[in-house]
Amino acid sequence: MSSPTGPASGLPVRMPRPRQPGRHRRPEPLAAPEGAPALVLAVPGTPGAATRSLAEEVVSIARSELPGLDARIGYLDGDDTEFPTVQSVLTQAAEERTARYEQALAAGVEAKEPEGPVAVVVPLLAGPDSALLRQVRQAVMDSRVAAELTDVLGPHPLLAEALHVRLSEAGLARADRARLFTVATAADGIILASVGGEEAVQAAGITGMLLAARLAVPVMAAALDQEGSIASVAEQLRSSGSQQLALAPYLIGPEINAELIDAAAEEAGCPAAEALGPYPAIGKLALAKYTTALGIAPQQPQGAPVR
Repeated sequence: MSSPTGPASGLPVRMPRPRQPGRHRRPEPLAAPEGAPALVLAVPGTPGAATRSLAEEVVSIARSELPGLDARIGYLDGDDTEFPTVQSVLTQAAEERTARYEQALAAGVEAKEPEGPVAVVVPLLAGPDSALLRQVRQAVMDSRVAAELTDVLGPHPLLAEALHVRLSEAGLARADRARLFTVATAADGIILASVGGEEAVQAAGITGMLLAARLAVPVMAAALDQEGSIASVAEQLRSSGSQQLALAPYLIGPEINAELIDAAAEEAGCPAAEALGPYPAIGKLALAKYTTALGIAPQQPQGAPVR
């Protein structure tokens, strides 16, 4: 037996660990403030069952990270029946906020008149695409709703992690460089395929440097929507000594036709990994854009350490 001050028999016992002070303390879990604006995920591309499933998984991840979050999905090319547009989602969010306020007044409850943005719109894009971002901006303007539009999700270390995972799932990269096993088809050069022109290529290149550090192989960004860009980068990698290339789409998925990825891989003469899709980091980054816009998050989510 033991006493509160130590073991009675002289044998060691496990004592409770004191709570860690200072910066090492576990942060208190966040929750969405009451009456907080909605998070509206702006989804590009042609709507369909696969796109809806992806978007729903992304907002589900965001909700699990921030209890009480009002997260909604709006489509840039929606039809307002099965796939609501960004504009209609914003309008509905504004109407519901006004209705809640009026119901509170009617019930004799003292309520503060709503102020600030009705929603924070987060584009479901890994990198900048000026044409798609113009569509999002126009949809927000057309709604006549006070809404804040965030930047795209990347560049970010978590996207480099997601690219690494997709490559390893396709057998094109080692899952962990620290473990002593080989992948016969592991690539020794990566083409990071983006859309959105030169600006998108430059932004993808930042994440590409993080991916190169993880894989210890050269990574170069190229534009799927610029003729000859993929083939040119493939030639540069081969001329620098890379013989086994792989194409990694720096895309979430809905923003481009999947056939273009297959065509680009064929043009480069190499296999391709899957697009990022509903990787958990996508939902976390979308939430980080939302909370940062509202000033309720202390920091962005951190990427996994390079192994």
